[in-house]
Amino acid sequence: MTAMAAEIKKGRKFDQVLEGARSIFMRDGFEGASVDDIARAAGVSKATLYSYFPDKRLLFSEVARVECNRQAEEALEVIGVDAPIEHVLHEAASRIVRFFLSSFGQQVFRICVSESHRFPELGQRFYNSGPALVRERMSKVLTPYVERGILRIDDMDLAASQFGELCKTDMFVRCLCGVECNVTEENIERVVNGAVEMFLARYRA
Repeated sequence: MTAMAAEIKKGRKFDQVLEGARSIFMRDGFEGASVDDIARAAGVSKATLYSYFPDKRLLFSEVARVECNRQAEEALEVIGVDAPIEHVLHEAASRIVRFFLSSFGQQVFRICVSESHRFPELGQRFYNSGPALVRERMSKVLTPYVERGILRIDDMDLAASQFGELCKTDMFVRCLCGVECNVTEENIERVVNGAVEMFLARYRA
């Protein structure tokens, strides 16, 4: 797989290919995942795989997009707008932090950084399925609390993006760089609680 495709072609076995690719990427990482293994896991021929995704980067970006959307939709179903804002932010932060620290989340970030300068369209896809998605979903979560006067936010896009960045504090970069990547529940809670407290200190009405 060498050339980036402008658009993804869909067909009868598209979802089958994605599921097979997801299992191999999660098991072997991006670099270790072979086209043969992906096709075998998906139960399709290499020709079928290439017909949908002529480049492994494009396939990985689509797997990432689908996974990010799945987790975002799942989070919205769990997070209720009637709960106290502290509980809502804690649940949202916990999910975001755990995704950032997952092996899949780390792979997504690494591939985006390493390949986007050569393949801008790939970088755009990663951005849309990552930071832009977090901003969009968090805006939906925060808006009802602004309308009820619990939060005071003049720039929703900025506030939602800031919340996502707070969830990256310290541990994400450490793990990304291989420096003391100690992912324990205690450390996760430390980052989550810090993100919630910092956000509310700025935006609580």
